[in-house]
Amino acid sequence: MDAFARCFLLLFAQLAAGGYASLAVPPFHEIGRGFFKSSAAIYLGAAAAALGGEVALALRASQVAGWRWFEIAAMAAFASAAACYLASLWGEGMVWRARAFAATLFSAAFALAVRAEGYRLAGPVSLESLGYPIAFGLSALVLGFATAGMMLGHWYLVEPGLSVEPLLRILRAFVTAVTAQVGFASLFLLLLWLGGTPQTSERVAALFAEHRTLLLVRIALGPLAATVLAAMIGRTLRVPQTMAATGLFYIATLAAFVGEMLGRFLLFRTSLPL
Repeated sequence: MDAFARCFLLLFAQLAAGGYASLAVPPFHEIGRGFFKSSAAIYLGAAAAALGGEVALALRASQVAGWRWFEIAAMAAFASAAACYLASLWGEGMVWRARAFAATLFSAAFALAVRAEGYRLAGPVSLESLGYPIAFGLSALVLGFATAGMMLGHWYLVEPGLSVEPLLRILRAFVTAVTAQVGFASLFLLLLWLGGTPQTSERVAALFAEHRTLLLVRIALGPLAATVLAAMIGRTLRVPQTMAATGLFYIATLAAFVGEMLGRFLLFRTSLPL
């Protein structure tokens, strides 16, 4: 009964996971630490929202499968590691900060992989057991790099003399993530249709027969819009005009969120990670 709510709570978990991954892109010692503190705090809030929502749904349900509690434990481990990393940003212990960041990335990937296993319908040794975690991770990176670009753009108001290169790095990472997401989703759907279980092949066929319009809207408002906006951001940064690029990153972030929300709705309707 709570499947719909869980699909959208997944969006917060993916934002948090992708957000922390995006913090590895800009050079730590060239940007003020305040950027990393504020960004890490926002992503920790997203992780806490996902964890709190999952706990609330589990406590409200009359019966909860054991796997759900494992998902909650994995998400709690991620949120705890993220909190440790945020705390480390106020100190000077480089080793402690590096270890906390590595633990955050590892626990984020593990939490998404655990969540992904809860959506597949095939057995543990199948295309789905490998493809679902990858699809969830790519969605997380798209959300994370989009929001990171928007937030880093604002940091140029604090450090107006900052080189444009960090923002270009985020832009390149965002384009790579969107491209990888589209390419993998296309290949994965083809493999599921040709080599998946009969039930999986039926779901793929139903996607194009019953949810074709929703899929087209998801593509148009998600990766297609993001690609066009990324090209505009790139041209703007060649001027360079960071504030205009930040405004375009706002729209790109909106496109990423709308696209991923539609993707989570398709996940709810078809159990396919789009």
